[in-house]
Amino acid sequence: MEIIYYVVASLDGFIATPDGGVEWLSPFEGTGEDYGYAEFYASVDVLLMGSRTYEQALTFGRWPYEGKPSLVLSKRRLRPGRADVTVSADPPARVASHLQSLDYRRCWLVGGAALAGSMRAAGLISQYVVSLVPVVLGDGIPLFGQQGPRERLTLASSRAFANGLVQVTYTTRS
Repeated sequence: MEIIYYVVASLDGFIATPDGGVEWLSPFEGTGEDYGYAEFYASVDVLLMGSRTYEQALTFGRWPYEGKPSLVLSKRRLRPGRADVTVSADPPARVASHLQSLDYRRCWLVGGAALAGSMRAAGLISQYVVSLVPVVLGDGIPLFGQQGPRERLTLASSRAFANGLVQVTYTTRS
């Protein structure tokens, strides 16, 4: 099973402001360009996210992940308000094994940083798709919430957009 960390980051490596805000992304949304999102979303079977990412998604009004089962990893007691959302306190390796046992082929690691860091530390991320936004935040929530082992990656593709956003895809070495 592939676990893909598909994420947007500022040029200085933050995925959100210190308070979790993503308003800095507004100038890049609603432009008619989806940066390959629709194709990517159609390619994944299941979503994996941390509790803060889940709670933030609930504030968007309409659930942004229709048609896909979602698994929220959290040590906190959360009650999923949706039939397509499951909450687990299991460690990342057990969660990955469980998802694989359900015959999922591609999993989108939506975020956040703490979960991405623990998944990376466990060696579970097979692909990184990072959309670098030409914004320097100076502070915020980093791409990965914890340090992990050194990891050498292979560039699979890169694509530059007219508005300055650059999307890079890296795969892990086998």
